[in-house]
Amino acid sequence: METFETFTYELDGNLYINLTSKCTNDCTFCVRNEHSTYFGHKLWLSREPSAEEVLARIPENISRYKEYVFCGFGEPTIKLPVLLEIGRELKRRGATVRLNTNGQANMIWKRDVTGELSEAVDKINVSLNEASAEEYVKLCKPAFGEAAFDGLQDFAKKCASRGIDVWFSVVDCIGQGKIDLCRQIASRCGVPLRVRPFIEDSN
Repeated sequence: METFETFTYELDGNLYINLTSKCTNDCTFCVRNEHSTYFGHKLWLSREPSAEEVLARIPENISRYKEYVFCGFGEPTIKLPVLLEIGRELKRRGATVRLNTNGQANMIWKRDVTGELSEAVDKINVSLNEASAEEYVKLCKPAFGEAAFDGLQDFAKKCASRGIDVWFSVVDCIGQGKIDLCRQIASRCGVPLRVRPFIEDSN
């Protein structure tokens, strides 16, 4: 697999920040399983950037982008210290900062990191993906096994309690029945559910 130093990339008026290619999930549907690019952006990293390297690519006019989004081919919270440093600086400059995550940060770091995240991000999109722990394991193959499903729900609840704008997301291809069950899970966690379209080919 060819690798690159694509630490930031533009999409839909946002600037995306790509911190790592590592992930605690191995989702069967993930675009990285089929493609080395995402909408033309080459996201497999040859190395992981420092906070300084990412911040050097942020425009002086912070309002140039609607949001600054931690999202790439890996799980951003694996690089939590770097994420926090970048996010805090972006917020200091007046940016709106979003994190797209599998919701396993507290499991990765073996502690509650949501307080730290509340200082660095404004919005968090937690990928729920499935309606039960058993199905989640089949679809996402998490390193933490079935515990990941309860863990990501607990993470979302803690984020909401910190005042972060947090929501669950699922892809529409899982079917209306499962979407309804996911909506019930989201309601129990006190966060909204957003249904996003499945992207088959990003090339």
